[in-house]
Amino acid sequence: MYPNLYYAFKDLFGLELPFLKIVNSFGFFVALSFLAAAWFFIKELKRKEADGIFTFSEVTITVGKPAGIPELFLNFILGFILGYKLLGVFLVKGALDDPQAFIFSMEGSLPVGIILGLLFAGLKWREKNKVKLAKPEQRKIRIWPSDRVGDIVIISAAGGFIGAKIFDNLENWDRFIQDPIGNLFSPSGLTFYGGLIVASLALWYYFHTKAISFIKVADAAAPPLMLAYGVGRIGCQVAGDGDWGILNTHVNPYKWLPDWLWSYDYPHNVNKEGIPITNCNWGDFCYHLSPPVYPTPLYEIIAALLIFAFLWSIRKKIKIPGRMFAIYLVLNGIERFFIEQIRVNTKYNIFGFHPTQAELIAASLIIGGIILYIYSPKIKFDKTKPA
Repeated sequence: MYPNLYYAFKDLFGLELPFLKIVNSFGFFVALSFLAAAWFFIKELKRKEADGIFTFSEVTITVGKPAGIPELFLNFILGFILGYKLLGVFLVKGALDDPQAFIFSMEGSLPVGIILGLLFAGLKWREKNKVKLAKPEQRKIRIWPSDRVGDIVIISAAGGFIGAKIFDNLENWDRFIQDPIGNLFSPSGLTFYGGLIVASLALWYYFHTKAISFIKVADAAAPPLMLAYGVGRIGCQVAGDGDWGILNTHVNPYKWLPDWLWSYDYPHNVNKEGIPITNCNWGDFCYHLSPPVYPTPLYEIIAALLIFAFLWSIRKKIKIPGRMFAIYLVLNGIERFFIEQIRVNTKYNIFGFHPTQAELIAASLIIGGIILYIYSPKIKFDKTKPA
């Protein structure tokens, strides 16, 4: 396991690059998952635009205006944060020893933050000044759904993180009560379904304001969502973030199956759980699980990528809006419901039943997907709207 890219490069290539300590493995693969999903999402939106499923909307913009105070201030704040934290991690003594703790602390480099903030504000002023007109003009431009992917990714990331934190703390209420502030702002502890629910609600509102059909966009997003889930789970596996399974002390009964795919001890896991590793020089990351567990992130990676391949292969054959997303909901729910049977998770006590939060949500996704699949032919769309 590699808590961050520093240890990955050190172990795999023999290179010690301290600045890579700021890139934790889980975050790296989450970023990759967003990039991969965005690429396939744009590709699918453009296909649907070419088929006439989506069309453009006309937006009036003003060109030639100089940079306003809000724009300059926003760029200053962005530059300040990057300088204060991301550059500060290289300048503040001891920050590279625990970059995550530094990033989520109040420490930073104030001079570098101010300098970079002023630089960002200056660049924005220069950019706007180049196209400034003596008299600003209003122009109409065409905006296609595929042009909005940048906004969609930002809303998904923000809503996803907030939802993932909220649902994780609801699931681990005892831990949250002990340290509410620490758990809310900790980089660890994220629940996928919480992120999916909150991000979906935020996106529904965004599409509603833009007069774009949420269900049609959801159809286009279904395969990329599954891909993002699979790539994100690579981060869970590589970092060893605790999303592993229950204890597995059984002997591997399948000769064709590698032992590490049957049970795994997650050495150097970021949760720092298990027993110490002898002669380990990886700082705080010197623990491995004993006995080993089911490597459930690996199973989910395989399942998610297979489901993505299936959804991508059938996307052109599904003509009724809503059905593609319905199939995604059902397959996603089935995958997660079954993996929960061998996964470590908090269980609730509901009338004598002991489901996990993920089981309840997965069951809801399956039921909701089936209902949507049946009901989707009856959904009415306003033909006067662009999508």
